[in-house]
Amino acid sequence: MVGMGMTLTREDFKRVTQNPSTVAFGVICQFLFMPLSALASSKIFSLPPNLFLGLTLVGCSPGGTASNLVALIAGADVALSVMMTAASTVLATVLTPALTKLICGSAIKVNSLALFLGTSKVVLLPVAVGMYLNERFPKMSRSASRFTPFSSVVLVAMICGSVVAQNAGVISLCGMTLLKAVLSLHAFGFALGYLAPRSFGYPRKTCKTVSIETGMQNSALAVVLANGLGIPEAAIPGAVSATVHSCLGSMLASLWRWREGGMEEGEGAGGDEE
Repeated sequence: MVGMGMTLTREDFKRVTQNPSTVAFGVICQFLFMPLSALASSKIFSLPPNLFLGLTLVGCSPGGTASNLVALIAGADVALSVMMTAASTVLATVLTPALTKLICGSAIKVNSLALFLGTSKVVLLPVAVGMYLNERFPKMSRSASRFTPFSSVVLVAMICGSVVAQNAGVISLCGMTLLKAVLSLHAFGFALGYLAPRSFGYPRKTCKTVSIETGMQNSALAVVLANGLGIPEAAIPGAVSATVHSCLGSMLASLWRWREGGMEEGEGAGGDEE
């Protein structure tokens, strides 16, 4: 997060806040497409009730911080990504339990203060530190930012490996059905998150950002909520999701970065006009 902040300036955030409709559109995509995708995936793969609940929790828990790192790797709008993460995480205090209850019929209490403080510690504060460093030490920040995308990939992989290692015994019992359901959930999110803003004429950079923010979720929040309900099985989709959405997001981001890099070197990239 600090390294990402070192690539941002105050002007980036001013530009985003001058067009709040873009943030609002992206957040609507997050809270609309992912819960519906969770419902569809659960029905398609006939998940048992506890896993259905767990997958719904994943679908209703946007705002994962890994999406900000993937947005950086993809060359997307990082300022917009951070703004969407912050907005959706705060809104999740109300919408996550409401949507989960609507879909699964289960009431879930969310600690609003803990969510807000967690967002501040993990996203807002480190990004602010990075922006301060970029403002005070621009040359050092530019040099460090050349290595940030690769470092981000390594860190995301290590985080996912930790989650899987802690839940390996339980995950091994679920078979391929759950994996397919989680894969389809995030695949729907990435695809719909890109196509929806594109159909409304948003620039390609914005479409990539909304796609990443929609397809990637706050899997850790889903795990915490499931454990809070006292249903260990409902935490499994969140543990699987932590790896799946980071891998899919990183692959998609790398593909975008490679494709656009090739275009810039060859025939010339169309950029946001594409």
